[in-house]
Amino acid sequence: MRNFVFILLFFGISKAFSQSDALAKNYFEQGQFEKALTIYEKLSNQNPYRLDYFLAMVASYQQVEKFSEAEKLLKEKLGDGRNFPQLFVEIGHNYVLQNKQELATDYYTKAIETLNTNPSYAYNVGAAFEKYSMLDQAVTIYEKAMSLSDKVDFNSHLAQIYGEQGKLEKMFDSYLNLIVKNLSFKAVAQRYFSIYITENPTNEANITFKKILLQRSQQNPDILYNDLLSWLFIQQKEYKKAFVQEKAIYKRIGEDLSGITDLAYIAIADEDYETGREIVNFIIENSYTPENKLQGNQILMKMEVKTATPKQYPEVEKKFEKLFEEFGRGRETYLLQIDYNHFLAFQNNRKEEAISNLKKLAKDQLNAYQEARVKMELADILVFDEKFNEALIYYSQIQKKVQSDVLAQEARFKVAQTSYFKGDFEWAQVQLDVLKKSTSQLMANDAMQLSLLIRDNSLEDSTQTALRKYARADLLAFQDKNSESIAVLEDILTNNKGEKIEDEALLKQGKLFEKTGEFEKAETNYLKIIEFYKEDILADDAHYRLAQLYETKLNQPEKAKQEYEQIIFNYADSIYFVEARKKFRSLRGDEIN
Repeated sequence: MRNFVFILLFFGISKAFSQSDALAKNYFEQGQFEKALTIYEKLSNQNPYRLDYFLAMVASYQQVEKFSEAEKLLKEKLGDGRNFPQLFVEIGHNYVLQNKQELATDYYTKAIETLNTNPSYAYNVGAAFEKYSMLDQAVTIYEKAMSLSDKVDFNSHLAQIYGEQGKLEKMFDSYLNLIVKNLSFKAVAQRYFSIYITENPTNEANITFKKILLQRSQQNPDILYNDLLSWLFIQQKEYKKAFVQEKAIYKRIGEDLSGITDLAYIAIADEDYETGREIVNFIIENSYTPENKLQGNQILMKMEVKTATPKQYPEVEKKFEKLFEEFGRGRETYLLQIDYNHFLAFQNNRKEEAISNLKKLAKDQLNAYQEARVKMELADILVFDEKFNEALIYYSQIQKKVQSDVLAQEARFKVAQTSYFKGDFEWAQVQLDVLKKSTSQLMANDAMQLSLLIRDNSLEDSTQTALRKYARADLLAFQDKNSESIAVLEDILTNNKGEKIEDEALLKQGKLFEKTGEFEKAETNYLKIIEFYKEDILADDAHYRLAQLYETKLNQPEKAKQEYEQIIFNYADSIYFVEARKKFRSLRGDEIN
């Protein structure tokens, strides 16, 4: 019972301190420094070992210009027998507030000298200097501590400060030192590098980073530097150069082709098909196992399908057949068979043949995941063929077959999407409400967008006339009937003018104009969204797509820069914000400093 009472008392006191602290902070932030001081004095007296309360009290004295009282408190605390070397910095700052720079410098020097006694003092002393934006002094502290002891490592602190100071070479060196000591830090460091590295190879940071990596590689030919050079070239979209580095890594470590395979996917996704083919052919030639060779051929065929014209379809089909002759049509080639039947259905208009092939494959001796993948493609083709009810059966089977896999979430989304295509908006909404809680962020975002589309356009129109038209346009786009989809969207824009769905129709139509190469029409649509719907949810989409259009298709970099700038200043919570900032800086030719 006594212990229980003690615990209650302890938590009661802790809660009271927490409330007082919050009140004092609020007074301080509101500029009511006398009131804050009264509370901090009480808190500091009641908690003599809490340095944060003590320093808050000192800061309150300084705000009301009671510098002598602040100095007295700091010197008393410094002389009470406990080691608080950062207080030398605090006393120095107190003198700076009084324009007594020489006295301040004396105490800053004393703070630095404390490291001679114990280099680990650098943690607190360096942080104190950083608190007052005294970056040169913080660097001095961290560098001196590392020179005095190999037990402390301030490369992370130094790297961030060097970055703020624009000392790119030192910054990159510090991060690289961290990676050398702990390879698991590489991913974190690359995120920091991305702040400075741009797509432009002539950017100062890019040049500096490349120079340092090459110098280090010459001094110590570690594959780490090949790996980071490959990463740099990928950021610059110089995939041939990245391939050179990946080949160097492969020659050093042997059979692992994963880095080269990843690069192939990246190059192909960015439509550098020439380099993509070169990389994939290397994978095929150097594959030690049938599995690797097959994977290389699968990547090659994806590229063949994507780049082929209708006249070349017979040749593409022959290449597929040749691979099936070599690798068979069993479970080992199920992914290649999925790609082949996708090609038959979506590009060759042989839907029935593809459906028959996939139904047969689904009955083969596949594991649960493989069967789910096959049925997903089968259901997609059935939707493409507007056999919605049959497609829904397969999507439901996938959810039961692989319940804990992301494929189950994808199948649920496609149930919602298919229901939406067929005009069953209520059931689509039920599925989407579940998916909005999805662990897959991409899936959750897609679900949210479709859910908002249905909900927003069902409230003001109980007949859902415009929404049904829009769903039809969406289905036509899915079927790659772009001109027909554009016509349906034009009907919405003409006959449902002023309705909620108008901005959605403008955006969708703009995207389709881009696909059909009608870039000026796409530009007009995006400008309309910005003019008439600048406060709505699609405004940032319009700015971003317009910026991309100006940058990549219409050769108007200045206009692109203006659109990226709009996102930076007006849409800070946009999913495009980070990319827009990067693109803006690149177009402006910023030097990082």
